[in-house]
Amino acid sequence: MIFVTVGTHEQQFNRLIKEVDRLKGTGAIDQEVFIQTGYSDFEPQNCQWSKFLSYDDMNCYMREAEIVITHGGPATFMNAVSKGKKTIVVPRQEQFGEHVNNHQVDFVNKVKLIYNFDIIIDIEGLQNLVYEGAMNRPFLETNNSNFIKEFKKILKELCDENQ
Repeated sequence: MIFVTVGTHEQQFNRLIKEVDRLKGTGAIDQEVFIQTGYSDFEPQNCQWSKFLSYDDMNCYMREAEIVITHGGPATFMNAVSKGKKTIVVPRQEQFGEHVNNHQVDFVNKVKLIYNFDIIIDIEGLQNLVYEGAMNRPFLETNNSNFIKEFKKILKELCDENQ
């Protein structure tokens, strides 16, 4: 199963939802797909979906999923990584009206240097990851203390850059 989550940010993320729904509709994705659509106004035709999920339901879908496709919010994508899930991060972008700036793009590119997940900036690249099976590589084991240490370091670097 593939679990897609766009989080609870008050702007749409139609770009991601439309592409996953299209890939499911064309057969490029042959697994069951569940999408948490948030404030997006596009309603998937080929996938199961819900606008919002409770914390428990979100964790349940994430546990059951083989692949998690998520926005660039750190709590969500690091939750997937820490559970050992094959994780694709699609950061929200200002140019598509998905966020107020491109901090998600900047952040995931920094964190990617430490943890093993895929980043999609151009949504058309999502099909290649699914089609070519790029998600089948071994995953790095993480532990909480290393994660917290590195996460704090990255946050500090980002804050220092923006001053």
